[in-house]
Amino acid sequence: MAKKENLKVVGVLGCGAMGSGIAQVAATAGHEVIVFDANKESVKKAKENIHKFLNRAVEKNKLTRATADNAFANLKFARSLNAYKDCDIIIEAIVEDINIKQEVFQSLESIVGEHCILASNTSSLSIASIASACNNSSRVIGIHFFNPAVLLPLVEIIPSLLTSENTLKISKDLIDSWGKITVIAKDTPGFIVNRVARPFYGEAIKMYEEGFANIATIDWAMKELGGFKMGPFELMDFIGNDINYKVTETVFAQMFYDPRYKPSITQKRLYEAKLFGRKVGRGYYDYDVQSNNSEAIKDEEIGRGIFKRILYMLINEAADALFLNIANLEDLEVAMTKGVNYPKGLLNWADEIGIDKVLKGMEELQKEYGEDRYRPSPLLKRMARNNNTFASLGNKN
Repeated sequence: MAKKENLKVVGVLGCGAMGSGIAQVAATAGHEVIVFDANKESVKKAKENIHKFLNRAVEKNKLTRATADNAFANLKFARSLNAYKDCDIIIEAIVEDINIKQEVFQSLESIVGEHCILASNTSSLSIASIASACNNSSRVIGIHFFNPAVLLPLVEIIPSLLTSENTLKISKDLIDSWGKITVIAKDTPGFIVNRVARPFYGEAIKMYEEGFANIATIDWAMKELGGFKMGPFELMDFIGNDINYKVTETVFAQMFYDPRYKPSITQKRLYEAKLFGRKVGRGYYDYDVQSNNSEAIKDEEIGRGIFKRILYMLINEAADALFLNIANLEDLEVAMTKGVNYPKGLLNWADEIGIDKVLKGMEELQKEYGEDRYRPSPLLKRMARNNNTFASLGNKN
């Protein structure tokens, strides 16, 4: 297997928002980048968007004109998969369909050289399952960027049971060299961020469905009282309710229908109605200038109740991820602050509040609803019993 320094030619498969963003990051880092998408309209749009983004970076003095021009010149838009034959690494960023990904990886393996790393940008699918389509599964790995890839610093690196240590090291070193912040996650549904963040959306929707508060009030509480940059409903509309619902559905199914990850009817109906959020003009909010969205009821007692319930659920999920060795403590904290801009690491937050208080809050929710969705993590129970803090654990989980 080649060293990171020898990975000169990068392939990116897919010209959507994620693929074009990854291509721009690699090209700006000085690599020759081969980009392919079967959809000609997507290719045209990707060229326009990358050109526009690079020009904007020059205007904002984030890039010099020479660097921007060189980055665009590094991009080669191909007409077939055969153009990947000399690539040292290929990052796939296509539709989240396991069967399609397996077919594509099988095709790529027949084209590329024996030392080429094959990576998937999947946000929730099994890397081992994708790798199983290849004869040499040891070179397959997950490299999950966050959208927009050019701006967000976090990248999850996901080795499967079949990934070699060399593939892991080279991939991590390469992405680090691009100025990104990498964390290593176990090959489990949702990895770190899309697993731990599920209650941010799910519990917000549940409170809305119960009539506890309207959409605007829940968003207000999480921003004004919780310090989050966006409320759950604003963020779902920004991500796209099609994407958010599909990730939720995938994680739920792959977790053997654990009720903790259960999608809501509200999510499903918005998906069915194609109310995907900002990109279509309507989701949980209506983005028409003439729209009459509900106003937030800025009652601090209600707001504190909203914030506490969602935060406790998030902390419980982070604690369980640590308990199950999904990632080490430091990577869990970094993932949530750098990947989804949480105001602080969730486990640090638990220490500040008091782990015993978080546990009591989870036990009260479980008693009230009688649902396994609210079961406290064994790690929370153990730490409260022993009067421990997460800070005292460090990375010794």
